[in-house]
Amino acid sequence: MAKFIFVTGGVLSSLGKGITAASLGTLLELRGYKVIIKKFDPYLNVDPGTMSPFQHGEVYVTEDGAETDLDLGHYERFLNSYTNKDCNITTGKIYHHVIEKERKGDYLGATVQVIPHITDEIKNNIRKLSGEYDIVIVEIGGTVGDIESLPFLEAIRQIRFDLDDNDVLYIHVTLVPYIKSAGELKTKPTQHSVKELREIGIQPDILVCRSEYPLSDGIKKKIALFCNISKEGVINAIDASSIYQVPLLLHNEGIDKIVLKKLNLPEKSLDLSKWEDIVFRLNNPEGEVTIGVVGKYVDLKDAYISLNEALVHGGIHNRLKVNIKWIDAEDLEKMPLDKFFENVDGILVPGGFGDRGVEGKINAVNYARIKNIPFFGICLGMQCAVIEFARNVLKLDGANSVEFLPKTPYPVIDYMNDQKNIKKLGGTMRLGGYKCTIKEDTLAFKSYGKTEVFERHRHRLEFNNRFKDDFVKAGVTISGVNQERDLVEIIELKSHRWFLGCQFHPEFKSKPTNPHPLFSSFVNAAYKYKKDKSDEKVVI
Repeated sequence: MAKFIFVTGGVLSSLGKGITAASLGTLLELRGYKVIIKKFDPYLNVDPGTMSPFQHGEVYVTEDGAETDLDLGHYERFLNSYTNKDCNITTGKIYHHVIEKERKGDYLGATVQVIPHITDEIKNNIRKLSGEYDIVIVEIGGTVGDIESLPFLEAIRQIRFDLDDNDVLYIHVTLVPYIKSAGELKTKPTQHSVKELREIGIQPDILVCRSEYPLSDGIKKKIALFCNISKEGVINAIDASSIYQVPLLLHNEGIDKIVLKKLNLPEKSLDLSKWEDIVFRLNNPEGEVTIGVVGKYVDLKDAYISLNEALVHGGIHNRLKVNIKWIDAEDLEKMPLDKFFENVDGILVPGGFGDRGVEGKINAVNYARIKNIPFFGICLGMQCAVIEFARNVLKLDGANSVEFLPKTPYPVIDYMNDQKNIKKLGGTMRLGGYKCTIKEDTLAFKSYGKTEVFERHRHRLEFNNRFKDDFVKAGVTISGVNQERDLVEIIELKSHRWFLGCQFHPEFKSKPTNPHPLFSSFVNAAYKYKKDKSDEKVVI
């Protein structure tokens, strides 16, 4: 039976429960334990697949095709293990399953209630996969005190009584704010948060205290006294320059040793050299590049969090600092483009849905192609590259995607046959990992170094094969295909210094310890372009 660690949060949201869970998981994994992390979210949606990125940030896609919370991206970037559909459970999923069972008569005439039926369903989902791992870390979404999360908190309270004492551990992430006018760190918010958790029946074993400044020994003692835990259980998570520094900071605070001691597990040795090298490269870059990201949701950082991190990983691989210039696609529809792309070394157009800003994305593709600036198009970004090429090179006036113009005379992007009659939007796209065969002597092959890869998808529309011969004759290289379904996965232009569009989302498989090859290659091309520009100025 696995050991269980439950991570809750208090005071306010965005304190970093996900990063805390991922960092602890990394430390335990480096000590030789098999770890998996799950996220339990209190909202009523079955999954975040139909939610706006402005509401919930990006939708992260697992290898088995689950649309999940963005924190699962953090888990996969930090750990070696992969998550799946059983790693993100919502209130919507729990109630949906319970009501289905009630309709089938599975409860034998009982009155179905939150306790025990909902809480039992939550506990069943917590235990799923536990036989395959040494340690299961469960992050509870929301903040203690939210009415929506009460059934989850009650369920994890009960689990301590279902198992032995040394099989369950509670970690509470809280805030110790610095009040500038008083010149002091204040512990009262943490005290109140723990008080509220204890009223529910959960006594935290460890407090991870977020703060701008270091907690003194006296403050740690005060928190320990008023929150009824040992002083060693008060962990200071001071603000870090990078999320990839957090495992090192938490290790220095001794969190992994305390966890293993409380769970009665052997304290195996660990090697942190990989993470130390990552932090060193981040803090000591040998150069820098600026990537212009032309998106539709640029006002919310979390909407492109995996993309942001994948670019950082490409920088780590190349020992470069990557600066991201966020550009609103709608602005490119009505203004001159030069001022937006001034001092930009590469242009990236990410995925998205709906026609808002699409013409701006197409204009960005055109600018990158004409100016010979490294270009990377992902999902909708690739589709915009196809539309731009059809209009401006093949001279197919009015070429478009049927998503944006159903009666376009040249539907170069069209729905897959199995998508044309779908009415339900949730969980019905082409989702998860699919094989892509790479053509040799191409940019894609040079980047990957192999002819077969598996990448994750989240879309309904594809390149229309009816136009394939026209594109190839005009200079487009189709360098990656899904042979089973005869689908175009990667396009590129040989005549360009670096121009590649892919139908999948490579950002979902990038890790700081193993940067995605396409992002590493793109960042490297952007740096070469920057140096070429600099050399040209010197010659002049």
